[in-house]
Amino acid sequence: MQQAGTILVITHTGPDGDAVASLTAVGLALKQWGRSFTLMCDDAIPERFRYMALTNQVRRPSVNGRVTYDLLIAVDCGDEQRMGQSWASLPEPHPPIINIDHHMTNTRFGQINLVLDTAVSTTEILYDLFTAWGLNINVDLATSLLTGLVTDTLGFRTMGTTAKTLRIASEMMAAGADLSLITTQGLSLKEFATIKLWRYGLDNMKFEDGLIWTAITHKQRKAARYTGSSSNGLSNILADVDEAAIGIVMMELSDGSVRVGFRCRPPYNVADIALKLGGGGHPLAAGCTIKGSLADVEAQVITLSKEAIRQQHH
Repeated sequence: MQQAGTILVITHTGPDGDAVASLTAVGLALKQWGRSFTLMCDDAIPERFRYMALTNQVRRPSVNGRVTYDLLIAVDCGDEQRMGQSWASLPEPHPPIINIDHHMTNTRFGQINLVLDTAVSTTEILYDLFTAWGLNINVDLATSLLTGLVTDTLGFRTMGTTAKTLRIASEMMAAGADLSLITTQGLSLKEFATIKLWRYGLDNMKFEDGLIWTAITHKQRKAARYTGSSSNGLSNILADVDEAAIGIVMMELSDGSVRVGFRCRPPYNVADIALKLGGGGHPLAAGCTIKGSLADVEAQVITLSKEAIRQQHH
């Protein structure tokens, strides 16, 4: 990294709180070191995360003016595909990759892989790196690091949240990060379009054999004026149904693919299902994107998911 003149930092498509937080945190660290860097993501940064520093500097990939970079840092990406066009549109030869992530299904696609699936968020890994390197954890950096912790643990409520996680959170608050702001912006606020999308999702909901799921058509997505590529929390609501083992949201996208989000509670593992379908994630929260009609994808996903539930019962 010391030799790299121009550094590109990429996070995954459809960025969530940890993605935006990791992207901006690495940017802030590079800024402290006086390095030249570009932050990139295929999709626009959601408005509710705009309180983080550097979010106004995140670029979308462009086929025009294809710039070459000396180094690529990928944050919160389980594989190369999750980087989308930000990666795919880079000219050859591709720069060497530092891969920083916490997903158990990470494919170790970097020349250097800082992958720790016991961490609750990518920002938890970055915290360890930054403190080891003696970086100044100022208010901006603390805000980004705490955002990743809060959003990926749903407010310190998920499995894997440890005393260390809470200790880091406490340190970030002591450094000036506003927990109340981060929790409100990162977990509570929803756009009206999201609630309209959820209405379609709940109307289409089905429940069979411990599996609760919904499929949202592209037409319904357009009617809700929803532009995101994930359901923004609907899968969590379905998985919180007491009688359900696994909750799934399938959403038809404009490019002819279907975005699938899985959630569950122990002892079930949705990462295994997502992996079989070309995706990945965590045992309790995973996802994939599948090319094909919504009906075909739904049939495939439901068959695999019901089988996973049956196997757990045996």
